[in-house]
Amino acid sequence: MSDTGGAHGQHGRNGSVRGAAQGTATVPLSVLDLVTVGAGSTAHESLRTSVAISRLAESRGYHRHWVAEHHSMPGVASSSPAVILAHLAAHTSRIRLGSGGVMLPNHAPLAIAEQFGTLEALAPGRIDLGLGRAPGTDGRTATALRGAGRLDEAADDFPRQLMELTRFLDDDFPDGHPYARVHAVPGPVQGPAGRPPLWLLGSSGFSARLAGELGLPFAYAHHFSAAGTLPALDLYRQSFRPSAVLDAPYAVIGVSALAADTDAQARAQVLTGALSMLRLRTGRPGLVPTPEEAATYPFSTAEREFVDGWLANIVHGTPDEVRTGLDDLAKRTGADELMLTANAHSGAARLRSYELVADAYGMPVQAPAAD
Repeated sequence: MSDTGGAHGQHGRNGSVRGAAQGTATVPLSVLDLVTVGAGSTAHESLRTSVAISRLAESRGYHRHWVAEHHSMPGVASSSPAVILAHLAAHTSRIRLGSGGVMLPNHAPLAIAEQFGTLEALAPGRIDLGLGRAPGTDGRTATALRGAGRLDEAADDFPRQLMELTRFLDDDFPDGHPYARVHAVPGPVQGPAGRPPLWLLGSSGFSARLAGELGLPFAYAHHFSAAGTLPALDLYRQSFRPSAVLDAPYAVIGVSALAADTDAQARAQVLTGALSMLRLRTGRPGLVPTPEEAATYPFSTAEREFVDGWLANIVHGTPDEVRTGLDDLAKRTGADELMLTANAHSGAARLRSYELVADAYGMPVQAPAAD
């Protein structure tokens, strides 16, 4: 694989990867956005909420705003991260924007290099390219995305795809390679250019080990696979080799977190997300239900056990309670950054949560950056 730091590459050691904690937060805080769509709402309204969240996050010192790739899920409108990121870039001027992540096996590496080269040209120095190896959907939808001939090889082929993507981003295929005269545009073939730093994402040990071996930053999906967090982070740190990108490990964890003015309001909103996940896991995906529907849903014993287990991994409550929960999680995991995802029926509740968390940590209001 070409040097994942790259001559054009990841902006030097540590450079656009590490963030700075704001206010009294012990680590940088960031946003993971699924662009959830609640019953009675529309994708248009959810995307407007994402813009509002990005602008709020920028003004309050959140370090980055990432958008996740999911497909064939009615309650999630983030099937095209690059398109959404371009829209967010047009409405912000400072916050880092990225994919959390692009599911690389769903795409040709050249297409991703071109998309994120374009994003880098639109918002120089602000783009992150987070990559995952899962489909971000069910098997049938993955087949429709990739084509039947590629389905079985896609996940196992991830290291090769990553190498290919890296070479397209750096425009450094060796002479004699079939792609030596194929160029990702925008990109280095046009002249000196930066490129987004690569991140590996995962919910298992595979990407943790690979990220460590390549000296890349790593983001773990604690928000839906909490039991594996500590083993994955340990494996990442043990496997880490210094690179042109990082001289020491840098680990982010995704955290489900929702703050509200009262405990009851927070509980009502996170229950909507739990019911939505229950329906997804049992083959009944739909829009995120309303708090009223979630409150009156006739959970079976098995369903109640699932929901209670799901809620146990969500940091929710009043701002002080959420701050305490986040601080405890950061201390317990040693995470270098927390990326908060506020999944709820209401876009207003999501926006309010990020505001309340910023208030709880005394994160200062920052003036808009100059154009």
